[in-house]
Amino acid sequence: MLSEIIKEIKQFAKNTGLYEKKILLMFSGGKDSSLALYIMKKAGLDVSALTFFHRWSWREPMLWAMDFTKKLGVEHYLVDITEGLLKNSIGKKGPICIHCKKVMMRNAYWFAKINGFEVLAKGDNANDKIIGALLDQWNGDIRLSEIPRIGIPIFRPLIRYTAEEVEKLAEEAGIKPYRMYEYGRRRQWREGCPLQYIDRFEIIKPEYFDLAYEVNYKISKLARKYKVRMSVRVPSLDLMCHGCNEKILKEAEEIIRRFKNVATRKNKK
Repeated sequence: MLSEIIKEIKQFAKNTGLYEKKILLMFSGGKDSSLALYIMKKAGLDVSALTFFHRWSWREPMLWAMDFTKKLGVEHYLVDITEGLLKNSIGKKGPICIHCKKVMMRNAYWFAKINGFEVLAKGDNANDKIIGALLDQWNGDIRLSEIPRIGIPIFRPLIRYTAEEVEKLAEEAGIKPYRMYEYGRRRQWREGCPLQYIDRFEIIKPEYFDLAYEVNYKISKLARKYKVRMSVRVPSLDLMCHGCNEKILKEAEEIIRRFKNVATRKNKK
């Protein structure tokens, strides 16, 4: 199936003139964007990777992503969006990912324009269509959408394939991203960064950033140990777990209890 998709992308690129374009993929290092990068590179497209990070980004997955692009022979850019994320989210109502996506998209647009990239690419799959509703309004082939409001064509090579199909294709390609064993925000296992666990519709405060990172880093280590999926919402410190038994839950609750004690001491001061 993978070879057929690469062949299909080659034909699509030939028909749409993508072989004459410099393409910049917004690359998180997750399974979707890694597979998209793999397919585009194998199809012979002139593609580079762009990874956004901030002060609270997971370091382990980023190191895996850097090694992946190196092995593929793909130019890889890293851009720190900490300042923009803080400026655009503090004091606003969550979920924080809405604000972060705006910062990333704006930065990706200008990075592409300044550095001579003519097309942006994303690893969206068919399950992401509702998120990319503006792109899906394009009357042509939604794999390559040209929406004036965005200002640059968006190429999505995986948009016709479901999350389950992407999972199988990534396995066929031998793509195994580093897992933090997060709970994930959606029905499919979608990892990201610890800030996604700031409680939805909470007014975002600076202290939530450090807390979200610290408690979820500890919980992720426990989740990796037992190969289950766990994350903690902040500031509520509610535990989310998939596959946990009583023993694991007890250990997780002990970790959370320590953070609650610290929060209590700070409030007393």
